[in-house]
Amino acid sequence: MRKNAILYSLALFMVAGVPAALFAGKIPAAPQSQSLSADASTPVPQNRPRFFELHESFLARGKAGPIGVVFLGDSITYGWSKAPQVWEHSFGSYQPANFGIGSEQTQHVLWRIEHGELDGIAPKLVVLLIGTNNSATNTAAEILAAQTKIVRRIRARLPQTKVLVLAIFPRGPRHPDKHGVMRDDGVTRMRVIDAVNAGLPALDDGRNVRVLNINSVFLGPDGRIPSDIMPDQLHPNEKGYRLWAEAMKPLFEEMMQ
Repeated sequence: MRKNAILYSLALFMVAGVPAALFAGKIPAAPQSQSLSADASTPVPQNRPRFFELHESFLARGKAGPIGVVFLGDSITYGWSKAPQVWEHSFGSYQPANFGIGSEQTQHVLWRIEHGELDGIAPKLVVLLIGTNNSATNTAAEILAAQTKIVRRIRARLPQTKVLVLAIFPRGPRHPDKHGVMRDDGVTRMRVIDAVNAGLPALDDGRNVRVLNINSVFLGPDGRIPSDIMPDQLHPNEKGYRLWAEAMKPLFEEMMQ
């Protein structure tokens, strides 16, 4: 407990890492608006105790081993706990580990990688889904550069491990105020997300790093997200997680061989 408290106190003031080098492929031009947050490629922890609690649990999971596949991401990944039967049916035989944390952004994932979450393990595959929480404050180019850096860090630490990069999932209008007005109509953030997703295929080398966009399975005929898939227009429910697992299955199983 004392060790964790010290770690937490120190981490609140720590900003580690260096700016990411851009991926050699083409990256879409950034939106005209300026970034409102820290560099998406500069490793930094979240400023809340729950982040460090989960980080410590992931370090412990790695030591407990073995791990065949790691899911790395934000609350959407963390939310697999809402669909335990789907998780077990789809991934249970692969010795999975869920390293998802709510409110996670690319810079937080980089910090976690640099602080040991991938050390001492040898999964066949890392499934990466990250970036939606950056879409309000970072440009598409910044998010793409951060995604590139994350993939490079994973491959550097786990050279025998393949990486499946998922396109950022769609999101709709959220957070009504007291008058019922949506403060986030989803449109502006989806412009950023669409630009990121358009650039992600440049990371796909056809073998060790693959990129998969399954977003169409979350959309109805009208192009909107049905409430029976993502009730809050962002996080899948059990039905949504089943759609995720089924859509990812062919490429996932190919990469796990």
